Amino acid sequence: MFMYRVQQKVFEIGGVKIGGQAFENPPVLVGTMFYHGHKVVSDPKRGDFDRSKAEELIKAVEDVSSKTRIPAVIDVTAESPEAMARYLEFVANTTKLPIFIDSPAIEVAKAGFHFAKEAGLLSRVAYNSVTAKSKDDEYKLLQEYEIKAVVALLYTDRVIDVDARLKALETVLSKASTYGIEKLLVDTFVIDIPSLSAACKALIEVKARYGLPAGMGAHNAVSSQRKAFKERFGAEGYKACELTSNTMSIALGADFLLYGPIEVAKEIFPAVYTVYTAYKYLARRKENLIQL
Repeated sequence: MFMYRVQQKVFEIGGVKIGGQAFENPPVLVGTMFYHGHKVVSDPKRGDFDRSKAEELIKAVEDVSSKTRIPAVIDVTAESPEAMARYLEFVANTTKLPIFIDSPAIEVAKAGFHFAKEAGLLSRVAYNSVTAKSKDDEYKLLQEYEIKAVVALLYTDRVIDVDARLKALETVLSKASTYGIEKLLVDTFVIDIPSLSAACKALIEVKARYGLPAGMGAHNAVSSQRKAFKERFGAEGYKACELTSNTMSIALGADFLLYGPIEVAKEIFPAVYTVYTAYKYLARRKENLIQL
């Protein structure tokens, strides 16, 4: 396993540590709620949802996180500003876990920033995410609402190109400090199976060059082609493929993992626990590690 010569940064969000040398800290697992098509949601524009079932999902994450001692984060996404505020209020009052504010629509994210600041939640939240294409207005909004922790998604049209990902990171880094971003978490970008290997290589490069916490939404490798995988391998085979893609980055020392729908927690936490526990003992024997 690896040991990086560059000093590795460790950031704290809501009491959870993210980053460090490979397997120094347990990987942080991020599950998404209220995503498009989530069965607990009845009206995605108003933000109406089944509170009882949503609470069960969060409590299940807390339970499996406690059993495995693998930290958890709740990724909250929404389709409207009203829904975002309602979702965040519910999650913040239901759990003490850290929260990612997640939306491709900046006005929806803004509603999340506003709620977080007004509710005194800034130390518990991170924004998911900026890219190399993010405009100054988006960064100014982060600065205005004092959002210090941000995920940098290394999106690129060249999906199997590692260098393109690193170039995207340089673009984000050139703006991050200017706008007061203090805790940058790097998502090395997975969109399909071929991109997964490039994202894993980029993860190692990011940590070796910059020392930043790095991870990915590895489940996208399979979930983006869900229908094709299920037709070919069946439902159980699909689950096996998704679980494998999720644990692949963990074996390489990822600091965090966006594992997809929160319902997957009962499977992914024990799987990650197994990989992390095995490798952390090797990591303690530094003479066995590859210097990068």
